[in-house]
Amino acid sequence: MRILVVEDEEKMARAVRRGLEQEGYAVDVAADGEEGLFQGTEHAYDAIVLDVMLPGLNGLEVCERLRAAGRWAPVLMLTARDAVPDRIGGLDAGADDYLVKPFAFGELLARLRALVRRCPRERPVVLTVGDLQLDPAAHTVTRAGQPVDLSAREFALLEYLMRNAGEVVTRTRILDHVWDYDYDGFSNVIDVYIGYLRRKLDEDGRPQRIRTVRGVGYLLVPQEPASP
Repeated sequence: MRILVVEDEEKMARAVRRGLEQEGYAVDVAADGEEGLFQGTEHAYDAIVLDVMLPGLNGLEVCERLRAAGRWAPVLMLTARDAVPDRIGGLDAGADDYLVKPFAFGELLARLRALVRRCPRERPVVLTVGDLQLDPAAHTVTRAGQPVDLSAREFALLEYLMRNAGEVVTRTRILDHVWDYDYDGFSNVIDVYIGYLRRKLDEDGRPQRIRTVRGVGYLLVPQEPASP
């Protein structure tokens, strides 16, 4: 999942980015309102963490302009003010939720998960595709009831495939949602991580769940494939 963090306090932005990346999210950071508006308009995000007090455009203006531009990624507004009028102002500007500073990072994660589940379409708390089950909150994966141990990046890749089960997703889409936009790694990184997932998911002779669609991308089979 790709998250945009718009925060001008460098220490705060760095801490949020590091925490989200450790959870397997791909994260972009903007240090002011103008940059946040540009990033949020130009790129597709699964959620946006937006500070209210920003240099240049403030968070309320950024949110209003994003909505006016037809960008409907869920917005979690960060504010140092706990007054009711400030919260109302954020929600009226188009924000989906707010979090008062200082906050516990675990709460930020939980609120982001809730926003991603319900926007732009309803998403279940636990993802289930055939005999695969993935719990974003507990960060666990099982296949046929057996636990599967994944790295943070493998987990993020599988989550994206499961959220798009039955749909062929291109390498470009995967790179955009699971890796950073400024990622400059080797070109076959996605193929390598697909290989890692297959080895871990398809142990004990189980039928392959992730299929390669030549020249297009990858498909997570929504139902249990028949044994060859």
